[in-house]
Amino acid sequence: MRRKAGLVLLAFAVFCAAMSPLLRWYAFPRLAKIPPSQYQEAVLEAKNPTLIDYGTMKAKKVPKVTIVQTLKGNVEASEKIEKSADRDVVVWDALSYVQDSEGKMVSKIPERYIFDAHSQEPVHATGEMVDGDPVKRQGIEFKWPFLTEKRDYEYFDAQARVTRPIHYKGTQNFRGVDVYYFEQTIPWTKVPFPKTMPVKGITPESLAKTGTTRWYTTVRKFWVDPTTGAPVYGEEIQKNELRGGTLLGGRDKVTVFAGHVKMREDYIKHTVDLVKSQRVLVLLLTSYLPWGFLILGALLLALSLWLEARSRGPGAPAPAADNDPEPEPVNA
Repeated sequence: MRRKAGLVLLAFAVFCAAMSPLLRWYAFPRLAKIPPSQYQEAVLEAKNPTLIDYGTMKAKKVPKVTIVQTLKGNVEASEKIEKSADRDVVVWDALSYVQDSEGKMVSKIPERYIFDAHSQEPVHATGEMVDGDPVKRQGIEFKWPFLTEKRDYEYFDAQARVTRPIHYKGTQNFRGVDVYYFEQTIPWTKVPFPKTMPVKGITPESLAKTGTTRWYTTVRKFWVDPTTGAPVYGEEIQKNELRGGTLLGGRDKVTVFAGHVKMREDYIKHTVDLVKSQRVLVLLLTSYLPWGFLILGALLLALSLWLEARSRGPGAPAPAADNDPEPEPVNA
């Protein structure tokens, strides 16, 4: 009976040992994915920034500038691209909407970001764009890969339409979550004017005729949860200028915007809570369950070997002896 129980335990031990690597290296890449229908919103603010007044073409201090960023999953577009890409694809239709302290629109920049649902690598397909201009992204944007590493990544800047390294600067604790801090600097770069301008009659084409150009620089900072790859907080120290041309009335340059953009407090709390809940699901597939199955398999193996040793040891019952006397021979 002990031998049968030991064989059963041995079978379960082998099963658990096999499940451990399967969960980590087979199930995790197939189950840990960004859902194609995901929708999220973040609100950022710059307090007391410098903002241009297009009526006078002069820069002035304003109480506040608000940036609303939305990411909306386009399920129909992702299913269409998946047919030719042969992998799970997510399509995010993003919008960055900027308004001043009076609620007036300053700019709005739409984007379409297409990427692999698990690795976050960009997938190049028709429709990939920034503000209506076709682009071919290299590197990540908005989100880091699952199980983010302590290294530099390539990050796409939508305003400059360029990819530059974003550097790992160390590990910190942010609101109870151990995060990786990344920082990217985009030097002064000539960038296109937004397609939608805040003043009627002013278009990118009319501005180009004046010879005036737009320049941009930023220092981008992210605090990223390494398990999910989701930023829990972000900041930008950004500057925009108009340079040269007849539009400035002989001036060399005019500030369009200059300010320190930070995520609003209520959205920080919401983002941190969301990341804390999602990281548990990732840890189940990458740590808790694989290690749990491995430890359980080792325990079951040890128990099966112990039972086998007990069944063969000196304490095992001896076979029953025959106490009946041998029959005496019969003489004829």
